[in-house]
Amino acid sequence: MFDRIVEKYNGNKYVRTFTCWNQMLCMIFGQLTARDSLRDLMLSIEAHNAKYYHLGFGTTVTRRNLGKANRKRDSKIVEEFAYILIEQARYSCYKDDFEIKVDGNVYAFDSTTIDLCLSVFWWAEFRKNKGGIKVHTLYDVKTAIPCFILITSASVHDVNVLDNLQYEVGSFYILDRAYVDFLRLHNIHLQKAFFVTRAKSNFKFKRIYSNVVDKSTGILCDQIGKLEIVKSKKDYPNKLRRIKYHDKELDRDFIFITNNMDLKAIEIALLYKNRWKVELFFKWIKQHLKVKSFWGTNMNAVKTQVYCAVITYCLVAIIGNKLKIDRSIYEILQILSISLLDKTPLNEILTKYDCKNNKESNCNQLEIKWI
Repeated sequence: MFDRIVEKYNGNKYVRTFTCWNQMLCMIFGQLTARDSLRDLMLSIEAHNAKYYHLGFGTTVTRRNLGKANRKRDSKIVEEFAYILIEQARYSCYKDDFEIKVDGNVYAFDSTTIDLCLSVFWWAEFRKNKGGIKVHTLYDVKTAIPCFILITSASVHDVNVLDNLQYEVGSFYILDRAYVDFLRLHNIHLQKAFFVTRAKSNFKFKRIYSNVVDKSTGILCDQIGKLEIVKSKKDYPNKLRRIKYHDKELDRDFIFITNNMDLKAIEIALLYKNRWKVELFFKWIKQHLKVKSFWGTNMNAVKTQVYCAVITYCLVAIIGNKLKIDRSIYEILQILSISLLDKTPLNEILTKYDCKNNKESNCNQLEIKWI
């Protein structure tokens, strides 16, 4: 599959030894070992130059070759390969024990901003004296795998990225209120998908009728109606559902809007709570993968590194589920970071052993008696 992608983009054109496959393996090695810079990565690799062939790095791994490959080779090569691994990871990680019974998938969509030095990353203009990029992510809540990733400059508004999504029939899309654009929300409705989002402070809504609610669950009202403002009503002419929910833990009221009329009001509120999982995913990759300090300065190198981080995340998730290891992705990543060059099988390294169950204490040994 990877070779077909490379051939599609002519990735190995004019290449003698250091191929796209060698480049990607070096980048994954850097992600797994948490290297801070390209010089740091090459220092770690050069210490094992006798193993280049067996590691798949090629025979001519140098800082210049890797840096040039990250700058010039099309990042879409690793991007398309990342989506292949994403599909495999979603298939292997799927669990049918979601807290709410819904027929379709449940997705949380959000973005995170990564700050960059404007004097080095001159193309990433954000503000007058600040640069950055945004990583827009559609996160599959049921499998804990990101299924869509788009990297843009930080100046791109979040709501514009909704035009790049392909909506699945019957699936739920959980959005923050920054994505409230009724024309785009109506497009989700026309695709026969469902959205759950929060209403803005200036939200105008005309109630048609109300559903019976159980206030002991925290639901204060469940209303069906239409938009009042002329422009909003023109963008979204269909009926909407407005749910007001009181969170006892935060002592705060939330107003949700959705186009789903079948689920219970409390289930809609629980669905929106799953939006925080994409925030936790952003926090996790920033802490445990290298997506904040980059090994190249142009946009292509940045994209290549982020998609290699996604490939690494998916590989670790696939390993954990296929080997049925009772460890978190973080634990697997930490163990692999110091065991990459071991010849011990993965299932032996990652399996938890009970150190207290020591059979050696029961074996027959000579006893020393002091007289």
